[in-house]
Amino acid sequence: MVRTAVAPLTVPVAPPPPPQLPDPPIYRDLMRAWADEGRTLPGRHDPEWVRLAAPWQGLGRFSSSAAPRDGGR
Repeated sequence: MVRTAVAPLTVPVAPPPPPQLPDPPIYRDLMRAWADEGRTLPGRHDPEWVRLAAPWQGLGRFSSSAAPRDGGR
């Protein structure tokens, strides 16, 4: 029986991404103006979107009559 040596394969490692540069002043000013007006900002928590995107909860928030829709006719 002949044994052969097996070397582990090396996996190339991707270089780290470059550091993120700060936003230009015009965008910082725009974000500040939007925040002052209460607007939704990119990358920030948006409670209205969370509410709208939440799974539907059925008709639990509405009242409905037990009577048939056609008046029982």
